[in-house]
Order: sequence, then C-alpha cells, then structure tokens
Amino acid sequence: MPAPERIPALSSTPEADPVASAALAADPERALALLRGGELKIHGQLTEASNGVFYCTVSDGAGEAVCVYKPVRGERPLWDFPDGTLAGREAAAYLVSAATGWGLVPPTVLREGPLGAGMCQIWVEADPGAQLLALQDAEEAETGWRGIARAEVGRGRTALLVHAEDARLRRLAVLDAVINNADRKGGHLLPAVDGRLYGIDHGVTFAVPGKLRTLLWGWAGEPLDEEAVAVLNGLAAELKGALADELAPLLTPAEIDALRLRVAELLRTGRHPLPSGDWPSVPWPPI
Repeated sequence: MPAPERIPALSSTPEADPVASAALAADPERALALLRGGELKIHGQLTEASNGVFYCTVSDGAGEAVCVYKPVRGERPLWDFPDGTLAGREAAAYLVSAATGWGLVPPTVLREGPLGAGMCQIWVEADPGAQLLALQDAEEAETGWRGIARAEVGRGRTALLVHAEDARLRRLAVLDAVINNADRKGGHLLPAVDGRLYGIDHGVTFAVPGKLRTLLWGWAGEPLDEEAVAVLNGLAAELKGALADELAPLLTPAEIDALRLRVAELLRTGRHPLPSGDWPSVPWPPI
C-alpha cells in the first residue's frame, strides 16, 4: 500500500517515551478514551510490515501519545482469513486479553482514521535490556530457559532456540491458545520498562480451524497452573454474556463459538496444548 502524500520520514517523527508509553498502556481507561476520541495524525509508515502500518500520534487536548494505526484498506489478502478482517481481530484480541485480567495486549480500538477504519493501538517501547529469547549451544535448555526447537546458525551448525522461564510468557502462551494465534513471533513480544509484557500483531487470530503457531512451546503438554485455570473459568463465564456481545461486531458467530470451544477444551484437558502436527508449529521467520 503506497504511503499518503506528504508523510514525513520516520526520522522526523516524535519519539515514544518508554516510561510514558508504558504508563499509558497500563492505564486502559485513559488509553482507550484517548484512542477512541483523540485526533489521529500520521507521521510515517513502517515499511518492513507486510500490511499498511502507520506510526502516529493521537491527542485529545488533555494529552498526546504515540500509537500504531493499521487501516483496513492496507491489509493484504490472505488465503486463510477473510479480506478486511485483520483490524477487527486485533481489537478482539485486546478484548479477550482485557477479560483475562492479565493485560497482555496494549489498549486497542477499531476506529476511523485518516485512511479509513482501522486498528489503533498504544505504542509500547520495548526495554532493550530485557532478554526473552536466546540461542544456546546445548542439547537441553539451561536453567531458567525453555527449549523451543533447534535452529540453523550457519555452516551446518545448529543451536537450541529457547525462551525464558517467565510467568508472563506462560500467561501469553495460554492467551495465544485461546485466541488461536497463528503468528507469535519473537518480535511480537514487547517487555515494557515497567516490567509488564505485551504481545502485539494479532491480525491472524480467531480462525475456526486450529492454527496455533508460536515460539512459546516451552510448556507444551504440561498442566496449566492454578492461575490459568481460574482465568479460563472466568473467561468461559464471560463468553456466555458481555464479552460475546463485545466480540460480535468483530468476529463471526462461528469464530466466537470456536473461541468458546477452545476455552472449554483447555479446561477439559487442564494442560497447555501440544503442536497439532497438521500445521507448522513455529512461525517463519521466528523472530
């Protein structure tokens, strides 16, 4: 999708303050009000993204924040997701995340913008000092890490790709199983400077058939912890009422039914899911 005229290069745009963006992301009431009612201004296009993604500010007179805007008209067609639905899926992922109480997705809304309807999400600046993924020259993951898969590192050599043994990642693994995330890459993990962890890029979620592709397989097959079971029970209850009503404009009835079934299946087995074998289990590229 070509960038609109007179959009300046990203080098001339306002920079997101890591502390301020983390504080706003952790204040959903304020963030959602700003995203819904503020004036959205485009400063540049993120050219490495596969869809139209724009770096913006949103302001309402009382404050201003950096955000991401993904207009529906910038979505590239996919063979396995209906056209023009990715922005709505991103908003739906936020609603489900909010319902868990874990706050794993930055505040996100579906709204009108300079390029039409699209997803708008608070920008979270990742803490450069946080390390959630690593390559280890070992057969098994070292203490404090969970193995994912072996990765080619050049000249016929391989290393073990691992993710941190981290309660925040474990919660995100549960959320991904719930929303059927088909693209949990390493670059979609944002550890904020306040210690919170956010996942982003949820456009390919909520499909009816199983499509889970993720780097967070470290707990595959293991029992869910008590916290996850309690959250899933609460989510099951909310999907019988208010949450389902909120999701109805964003997802099809079949997708909402499939969401309920995934929650029920997680509660029935009491375990983190295993790769199905019918679908590549790790996204490409993984980072």
